[in-house]
Amino acid sequence: MSETKGGDSENKQGPLAGLRVIDCATLFAGPMITTLMGDFGADVIKIEHPSGDPLRNMGAKKDGHPLWWKTTARNKRCIALDLKASADAEIFRALVADADVLVENFRTGTLESWGLGWEELSALNPRLVMVRVTGFGQTGPYRRRAGFGTLAEAMSGFAHITGETDRPPTLPPFGLADGIAAYFGCFAAMFAIYDRDVNGSGKGQYIDLAIYEPIFALLGPQPIVFDQLGIVQNRNGNRSVNNAPRNAYKTRDERWVALSAAAPSIVRRVLELAGGQAAADDPRFQTNADRVRHVEEVDAIVGGWIGQHDLAEVVEKFETVEAAIAPIYDIEQIFNDPQFIARGSIATVEDEDLGPVRMQNVFPTLSRTPGTIRRAGGRIDQDRDEILAELRAAGRLPVPPSTAKAGRP
Repeated sequence: MSETKGGDSENKQGPLAGLRVIDCATLFAGPMITTLMGDFGADVIKIEHPSGDPLRNMGAKKDGHPLWWKTTARNKRCIALDLKASADAEIFRALVADADVLVENFRTGTLESWGLGWEELSALNPRLVMVRVTGFGQTGPYRRRAGFGTLAEAMSGFAHITGETDRPPTLPPFGLADGIAAYFGCFAAMFAIYDRDVNGSGKGQYIDLAIYEPIFALLGPQPIVFDQLGIVQNRNGNRSVNNAPRNAYKTRDERWVALSAAAPSIVRRVLELAGGQAAADDPRFQTNADRVRHVEEVDAIVGGWIGQHDLAEVVEKFETVEAAIAPIYDIEQIFNDPQFIARGSIATVEDEDLGPVRMQNVFPTLSRTPGTIRRAGGRIDQDRDEILAELRAAGRLPVPPSTAKAGRP
């Protein structure tokens, strides 16, 4: 049982209880969409090849159990199907016939080559919402290219502006583009469900989600600035091209803090704290544009003061003057931080393989129908019998499938 955020709920199953979601995606963006849905109560059926999802063999393991899988596949029931095999394709069709949402990330045209494309599946279930996740989308000259989050982080412009000015472009050390795409995919599916069920169209639709587009959408005003002024944004380290002070600074006790001050009143309080009245009144520092032009002088004042004090005092003084600053944490510090603890940001989940495990909780917190973590990621094909029994009971599989190995008639 997970630690539930948000107190008692009138609906312990979550706001998406009754929503049937089929997840036949691999690795990151697609499966993260269904993780979000499962966290808020959807019945998620995870389809993976009989050889296992690649994520089962990525990252750290304990006693042979994949830890990343435990998080990403939480709240999902597992069944192994080879969609190229006719018997398993029939099971897949039976699942889709009753589904609200299908999430897939095969290369463009792959499902069509198996007779399982949008035209076939929407004819089977006109209410189906199908989220199609690919690197470059279903259209365009790159549509058949293999695509991963790393390519999206590169081609979206993110990597070009990330890193120090005199160093190579920097890629994030985690699935940033995939994660952003997952949230876009989740709310797009909810938009489609709203149109189907609340607006009353009664019709499903497919969602063409290219991983590079959501991260591109979040990169600020670069397109319009380039269009109107011809300016290409370049790497600027931890500084901002829009405001100062904004940087990472080291404290006297060798800890790092992150600071951003954009509002004039906050900037003035930071400069008064770090450099006194003279710094706050300095004509070079009176507007964002002025401070960006004189960023070296601003950082010398703010960074110089921070470097003369220990972390605890820096945080205390900034809180006293009501200016925003935060320590740059590693995961051990996150586990011990009172804010994370008070909000239950890390949940404890009982796992049948590893016992109690801790992972990120469900975000955001809904006051009346909060999400929950009901189970960690399970074993390959763990829920096959249960899922097939449900399909037989619903009349979707009139002939009981063979008990032979999945993927074989």
